[in-house]
Amino acid sequence: MKKFTFNINDNSYSVRIVSQEKNTIDLEVNGTSYTVEMEQELKTVKTPTLVRTASKAALEPVKMKTPAATAAGKVTITAPIPGIVLSIHVKVGDTVKEGDLLLVLEAMKMENNITSEKSGVVTAVTVGVGQQVLQSEVMIELE
Repeated sequence: MKKFTFNINDNSYSVRIVSQEKNTIDLEVNGTSYTVEMEQELKTVKTPTLVRTASKAALEPVKMKTPAATAAGKVTITAPIPGIVLSIHVKVGDTVKEGDLLLVLEAMKMENNITSEKSGVVTAVTVGVGQQVLQSEVMIELE
């Protein structure tokens, strides 16, 4: 179970606890077995049990924010959460369709694929690989 070394009056004692039941402990001191009875019973620490009740609220799917359309017909792709850009899969002038992979954003140690929600042509890429972005920061513009 557990091993301890005690130094008492320049003498070294190697103590190994073999077993414990309530207030009785079997142990070995320098290879000699002993049974020791404690004056008080050792308190055992109970691990708390987490009890959850079922949620009564209906589950609703998480809705992604739709890309913001500007007055000139441009669509901006913004960061849904703060993170770091791992890779960019498009460049200015590329034609993309709805659902195409635009970039990969790492957030909370997870890789998040950012896809196009509209078809169009990439007019601007405002981020670079390794760049940290904040939530709602514009990363790509489509027209």
